Amino acid sequence: MRVLILSWEFPPSAAGGTAAHVDGLAHALARLGHEVVVLTRRVPGGEPDATLGGVRVLRADIELPWLPDNQVASTASANHALVAAFAATNGWRPDVIHAHDWSVAWAADVIGTATAAPIVTTFHGTERGRHGGHLKPGASTDINSIEWWQAYRSRRMTAATKLMVREIVDGFEVDPSHVTRIPSGIDPGWWRAPGPDESVLTGRSGLVLAWGRVQYEKGFQVLARAVGSLRYRIGGLECTIAGRGSYLPELQSQVDVAGVGDIVELPGFVSDNELRAATHRAGCIVIPSLYEPFGIVALEALASGAPLVVADTGGLAELVGGTGSALLFEPGNAEHLADCIEQVLTDQELADELVERGHELLEATYSWEAIAARTLNVYGDAVAASGP
Repeated sequence: MRVLILSWEFPPSAAGGTAAHVDGLAHALARLGHEVVVLTRRVPGGEPDATLGGVRVLRADIELPWLPDNQVASTASANHALVAAFAATNGWRPDVIHAHDWSVAWAADVIGTATAAPIVTTFHGTERGRHGGHLKPGASTDINSIEWWQAYRSRRMTAATKLMVREIVDGFEVDPSHVTRIPSGIDPGWWRAPGPDESVLTGRSGLVLAWGRVQYEKGFQVLARAVGSLRYRIGGLECTIAGRGSYLPELQSQVDVAGVGDIVELPGFVSDNELRAATHRAGCIVIPSLYEPFGIVALEALASGAPLVVADTGGLAELVGGTGSALLFEPGNAEHLADCIEQVLTDQELADELVERGHELLEATYSWEAIAARTLNVYGDAVAASGP
């Protein structure tokens, strides 16, 4: 098939799991013999258009400095640049268009109309879900309306968890048969291998590691409080929370208030190799999300071989609950999280068991080739539903 994938995020612009998902899926489809074009935005100073591993990547220049500081307006205008960049394909016509989240909805609709290609949308989260079911007037309400329209315009939809499937079916009142659960995937070999600055894998330390977009719903403030209660219970304790986001200044304030600024580091953005090296020496990895529709970081953590502690919420609970691959704690409960971290850092037998179960889970369920094959079935349904 000829597949056009539209995504706001694509490496090296990787804020969250969407970029990793699109990258892994696109290359798996190419390895299976399909013709794949990825249409995404170019970050300032970013990569040029290129063909990487059989995937053609087109990047649109979206910087429009005259626009007001309005997320919806600037994103909608940037979609004009995405459509213009599609012209670089010189008449290439996709069999199917795969859009990822609301930020590319307009471009997907325009290109779909122009080429008569059906649209498949993957929702990596919904605005209503991110705000606990409540929408504030303004940007949140606008984004929710765009998601409604996008769901209506899509022939088929996918989501990574049963939770997300229910959010889409109930939230947008769509036919349940039009929404398919397809989990995200992972390349375990890359995460397990030593990085360029690691000649050999070092032993694990008292490092508690977390990463991702720094937003309130990611729950990093809960981890900061948990570390505060652990500092006199565990010798050599340290914590790194890597990532950028609008909540970072508030998180720094909470770290200072909790009195843990000397043992909690907020380095901001770290490279993939730096992150991989940190996972190899971490005593445990924590995903403290208050809301998490899937949680690709959980798969990355399992692949790295670090013991895992996650919030018992949403896609995280669905991903690892009942598998024995992680300890689960009550979302938002810093004391419960502290107890789980203490167990993992002080009980080597428990830590080893969590790692072994994590490897088993990855190998059985989350290879990119299997996920690509399931996605192709959805593409086929979308094409068939479009008629001649």
